[in-house]
Amino acid sequence: MILHGASCLEGPITRQRTWWQEANIEPVNPAAHQEEHNEEGIRPALVARVRKAIAEGTYDTPEKWEAALDRLLDEVMG
Repeated sequence: MILHGASCLEGPITRQRTWWQEANIEPVNPAAHQEEHNEEGIRPALVARVRKAIAEGTYDTPEKWEAALDRLLDEVMG
């Protein structure tokens, strides 16, 4: 897994832009962005939550499939 910092992504919004720094935008839930990673960069809490949802049969929903198909169609149609 490759972890990228916020400033290495291409696009119009990066934290290196001066207007972004001046905005002083705080995340809604700062604790959500502090999730612990193990030494391999894996987030055990997220893995446990996804495994539980898969086991319960609630991970794949028609809404998620529809959203994924919409994103795929947007990519293909370009």
